[in-house]
Amino acid sequence: MRRRLLLIPFGVLALSLTAIGCGNSLNDVRKIYFSEFSPTGEADDIDVKYTDSGRIAAVLVSPKMLDYATVDYPFTEFPKGVNVTLYDKKGQKTFIRSDYAVQFKGTELIDLRGNVTITSENGSVMNTEQLYFDQKNDWFYTEKAFTFKNPKSGSTRGQGIDFSKDFKRVNFQHVSGLINESE
Repeated sequence: MRRRLLLIPFGVLALSLTAIGCGNSLNDVRKIYFSEFSPTGEADDIDVKYTDSGRIAAVLVSPKMLDYATVDYPFTEFPKGVNVTLYDKKGQKTFIRSDYAVQFKGTELIDLRGNVTITSENGSVMNTEQLYFDQKNDWFYTEKAFTFKNPKSGSTRGQGIDFSKDFKRVNFQHVSGLINESE
């Protein structure tokens, strides 16, 4: 009888320690899988103005923004697309539209996807399915197929392009179409 009474407390203690140990492991597992795919911030119908030295540098409009600030590689996602207006120091505008976008924090890169269109005030238009924007250098690039139209130099199609946000410097990789070399 005495042995049985001693075994019961040890059994309860062992079961309790196992439950506590599993609880922590389960919480760790939940934290890993839940936090990595759950945004820490969410906003609808945003209209954000970015300034630099007191002047507006960009305006971003999107129907939905999801912020993943607590993951190992933080990012902000725009699952319903973006409309962005970039302003240079002279007030010239570049307009960007895409069906989806991701801004990677700490890298100053934006990944634009789905029906990406960039239009400058001079009438240049570029279309592609995916485009990266390097915010630090004001530079766009893609390895995907693209169409580039310039009112002065004609229309060009190709695979792979990189260019400045004002379209003043353009580097084509594989192209076909008319290119006016005097431009």
